[in-house]
Amino acid sequence: MAQAKYKRVLLKLSGEAFKGWQADADIDASVVSDVAFRIKQARDMNVEVAIVVGAGNIWRGATAEKAGFDRVTADYAGMLATAINALALQDTLGKIGVETRVQSALTIQQIAEPFIRLRAISHMEKGRVVILAGGTGNPYMTTDTAAALRAIELGVDVLLMTKNCVDGVYDADPRKDPTAKKFDHLTYMQALNMRLQVMDTTALSLCMDNKLPIIVFDLKADHSIESAINGERIGTLINSEERK
Repeated sequence: MAQAKYKRVLLKLSGEAFKGWQADADIDASVVSDVAFRIKQARDMNVEVAIVVGAGNIWRGATAEKAGFDRVTADYAGMLATAINALALQDTLGKIGVETRVQSALTIQQIAEPFIRLRAISHMEKGRVVILAGGTGNPYMTTDTAAALRAIELGVDVLLMTKNCVDGVYDADPRKDPTAKKFDHLTYMQALNMRLQVMDTTALSLCMDNKLPIIVFDLKADHSIESAINGERIGTLINSEERK
């Protein structure tokens, strides 16, 4: 097994990572099982792992606002939905022998610890995967922003942004435009200036200000998480370095 380049990582899982091809299934157990196996592979490399989960498979605050819901209420509902995904992932990881802890930015003491930075770091140092739910605990903040914030707080080496069936950052949606160009590398400013849909601008700015590298890749590609952790050329790398 290759030596891991990164020793502590934060993995951002969107709600799509929990959803299968069945339109009526918000969470597909077989899909979550596959994701859990990939996380176990990373953990078996003696890499400390934290995970921020989204909830777009269940609820989207911005979409609910357009349907008539109050935006703040809708966003809090979305934070609660992330807890559902966190529990599904925790249960699946536990069944394959991966010890986990769920921490939440919202107080849900029956199912999750509160997010406490030093406690989360202690869990990771003991080999536990920490699953972070509840976003930042604030409305109008995406789970991408939560991922960037938690990654910085926990002192990780890299933020791993997973996509489904898209193997990096493109100048257009490759699922709709066959001429879309893939970027192997971008600086933070290039990603911001070109308004590429990597993550929201708040999250990207946080990473830029704190020089946190980002790797965007297809979660479902073979050994994708392992390859990213090993520093292999996969997906799109976003950092502060200018490259030709």
